[in-house]
This record gives sequence, structure tokens and C-alpha cells, in this order.
Amino acid sequence: MRKTIYLYAPRQIEIFNVVKPVIGMIHLKPLPGTPRWENDLEDIIDYALRDFEALIAGGVDGIILENFMDRPFKQRIKDPETIAAFSIIVWEIRKRATVPIGINLLRNSGVEAMAIACVVGTDFIRVNAYSEPLWGPEGLLQPIARDIQSIKKKLNCKAKIFADVNCKHSKPIMDLVEASIEAHRRSLADALIVSGSRTGEPVDPIDLYLVRKYTSIPVILGSGARLENIGLYWRLVDAFIVGTYFKRHGNIFGPVDIDRVKKFMEKIKWFRKKYGYPT
Repeated sequence: MRKTIYLYAPRQIEIFNVVKPVIGMIHLKPLPGTPRWENDLEDIIDYALRDFEALIAGGVDGIILENFMDRPFKQRIKDPETIAAFSIIVWEIRKRATVPIGINLLRNSGVEAMAIACVVGTDFIRVNAYSEPLWGPEGLLQPIARDIQSIKKKLNCKAKIFADVNCKHSKPIMDLVEASIEAHRRSLADALIVSGSRTGEPVDPIDLYLVRKYTSIPVILGSGARLENIGLYWRLVDAFIVGTYFKRHGNIFGPVDIDRVKKFMEKIKWFRKKYGYPT
């Protein structure tokens, strides 16, 4: 008998203890081995910790770290100094955290991210081109689902895989529905991330509807979440990744603004209460 899928019923992400968790983004300063590295690892760690503390004090349900300021990005990071520094910073955050922690190693270093997650003990990774090829500024991003699953098996690791579909800052080759089905059924992603065309850009609700209709795993809003559009997306997503909105004045390159975080989380709790979910 075919399992019935209720389109708008919440799909719980098991590593979180709340419905529709909010995952705050920590954008790291340029790391060693990248063009804009300023030869001060301690400053990078301090900056990350300040953002971490603001996000936690603001009430987020999870954290994701990303090497966002390493622009321009490589397709895959092989530089040992970059991987070493990223691992150290993740460890410093992880040992202080009481919420799930994830990592995204841009542009498509999902295998390396999974290795770090398994060794350091983070809860999930985000992968931009998990099971579909993408044309991006870095060139052709090749899917790496098999390699990620292999290293996860090798290291006996429980970290979840949150896979972007038709990821932002790229020209997708596969149709959104097909990419979502492939990531879910054949490549074994644990959740799917749908974003706008660029960082901070809102997502077309129709895209969320289609991904949700043709899959049965959690769907995550990957960009464009703001205080005023939570209601638009509420029934269509199972989690929110928030980066730009949480920054001071909404400036993606600025520090996290605790007041923005608190206001957003108050609205999320209001929606949870309205729909009868624990806050």
C-alpha cells in the first residue's frame, strides 16, 4: 500500500527538538589559504564566537557555520591549511553549543565537510551540488553524493545531509522537481534546501510547493527569510536557515544583531503557538 503524504503536515527534522527550527548562520572571516586571509586565526575565532553568542542569546534552534567570506570560491577545497583552520573553528563552536551544529564548506566541499563533521561531532552538513551538476561562477560543480555517503559510512557517522536543490548562485541543469526527487530517493539526502537566486533573496513559494509535493523529507527555506514573510512560508517549510536578516542593518557582511534575532524568534514562537506546536 502506498504511503499517504500530507502536503502541509510538518516534517520533523529529528536532530531538533522543536517543530520548524530556525538555524542561524555564522559567516566566517576569510580563512588561511584564501585570497583575503589576514593572518589572524584568533580574530576569526573571536568574531565567530561573538556571532554564536548573539544567535544563542537570541534564541535560535540551531547553528550553521560557513566560509562565506572566502570569495572567490574553489569548486572543492583541498588546501590543508583551510581545512585545518575550519576544523578548529568548528570545534570551538561545537564544544560550547547546546543546539545542533552544522557546517557548509563552500563551494562544494561536501566530502571534506562530512569528514570534519564526523571527526568534530557536528550534527549536519549542507551541500550545494549534492546530486545534480550546476554551472556556477566556479565552473561546473559535480555531484558528490556517493563520495559523501561513502565517507559517512567509513567513519560510522550520524551527521545528517541537507542538500540544496537548484542551488543559488548557479544555473541548474536539472529540473527542480527531478533534482529534488533524485536527491531524496536515489542519493539519500535527509532534507532538501530551496533558496532564491542569490544570497538573501526570497524563495518563490511555488518552488517550495513543488519540492514538497514530490518528496516526503523535510524542506528547508535556504534564503530570504524575514520577519514579515514568515507567514508566507510557514506551511511550506520545515525549517528556516537565516543569515542576512540576522545581520546588523541586514548587511550580509556585518555582525549578528541580537535584537533582530530576538524579534524573529518571537514571531516564530507566535506561529508555533497559533498552530499548536510546542515553543
